[in-house]
Amino acid sequence: MHEIPAVSRRTLMGGALASGAVVAGLGTTAAAAPGAAPAADAPPARRHGQKSMINVPFDPYRTVRVALIGLGNRGHGMASGWAAVPGCTVTAVCDIRADRARRTADKLVAEGRPRPAEYGGSADAYARMLRREDIDLVYVATPWEFHYEHGRAALLSGRHAIVELPVATELRELWDLVDTSERTRRHLFLSENCSYGRNELAMLKMAHDGLFGDVTNGHGGYLHDLRELLFSDTYYTDSWRRLWHTRSTASFYAMHGLAPIAAAMDINRGDRFTTLRATATEPRGLADYRARFVPRSHPSWKETYINGDLVTCLIDTAQGRVVRAEHEVSSPRPYSRINSLAGSRGIFEDYAGVTSASGGRIYLEPDHSGHTWRSFDAYLKEFDHWLWQKIGDDAENNGGHGGMDYVLQWRTVQQMRAGLVPDMDVYDAAAWCSPVPLSVKSLATGGLPVAVPDFTRGSWVNRRAGLDSRPSEMPPVS
Repeated sequence: MHEIPAVSRRTLMGGALASGAVVAGLGTTAAAAPGAAPAADAPPARRHGQKSMINVPFDPYRTVRVALIGLGNRGHGMASGWAAVPGCTVTAVCDIRADRARRTADKLVAEGRPRPAEYGGSADAYARMLRREDIDLVYVATPWEFHYEHGRAALLSGRHAIVELPVATELRELWDLVDTSERTRRHLFLSENCSYGRNELAMLKMAHDGLFGDVTNGHGGYLHDLRELLFSDTYYTDSWRRLWHTRSTASFYAMHGLAPIAAAMDINRGDRFTTLRATATEPRGLADYRARFVPRSHPSWKETYINGDLVTCLIDTAQGRVVRAEHEVSSPRPYSRINSLAGSRGIFEDYAGVTSASGGRIYLEPDHSGHTWRSFDAYLKEFDHWLWQKIGDDAENNGGHGGMDYVLQWRTVQQMRAGLVPDMDVYDAAAWCSPVPLSVKSLATGGLPVAVPDFTRGSWVNRRAGLDSRPSEMPPVS
């Protein structure tokens, strides 16, 4: 398809790392400029004996035994996927509402799976569950305000943890998860299914093969009209997600679009986020929807919404790239994660409507000319990630969101059973979720840039594998 040799990832990264000494000084130089972000605070010192979890493989597991905390729409829906992965079993399920644990257990039995132990009925039920011996991985799908507590507890119990977005909402919590992972020698990572999206992984491969040339910028986010669900009395238990819009002005949930762009840019693997500045529109959407569709007797009429309808973060990187991350859930619009990457040789844009079966459009030199978008379909076929080639049919039959839920689950279990280094780690989780508290900080200063911590404590300069994994097999089930 392409007529001249592409710029290789190794060439691009080698040139970037050769200037590491210059990059290391960017924080101090930028901080001295008028209006620039202050230099990031020095990372907290590691405790004696505490070591990085970068490139630390899982100990091999013959069978991965998963416990679930939080069985609302997301947790209940993901239970079947975990149980369907070869060599994985759901051994325990927990929700503060005991009937939900029973509902999930009944569902698994109806699907021909062993009945998991049930925990519920109290706020500390998860702690009782974590005393069990037959748990290797804890999947957390509770409301956002509990993710840090539950993820940290899983690590302290000696288990690995996979946590829905965001893993935490405050910087001190993100740092504590990093440190707790390092001290316990257990992995914690974000349940970022969109990083395993088919288009996203193909985009990643193309970037690393140099098709975009020198990548300069990316654009991702979470644009999803949730108004009807936010005002539902049953979908989000106790209206937890709507209530976040009354508490803070922040980019709550941009990780679905941010993470794939970060992977394509090798964030924490040769580049890193350095500064973030945020803007927010006025909060109009939820109040307008309530006025038109919600009866005056509804409890939401006692609420005041303060989060902007559109919160945008501009994130600079050490290698001079810019990422635009957006969050918008309270305005009428079609769904989009944006998923766009651009460089010196071309651009890819996802969610482009009906221009192609893949939904994406592309313009690359020297393949294209005439300033006319082309279909992404042929590139998707050529650069389809090995995971989708291997389990794509199973993914579409066993998982939601077009199959990427199952790809995430299958790959997680495979890595644990084969004793591999995880594609995503606690440092990625912290970097991808840091825009939540950092956007609050930037918006409080009128949009001034704020420093992004280096959660790797300097190891970001080293190239290493991530989602661009090599093909490997699921160990046979004995």
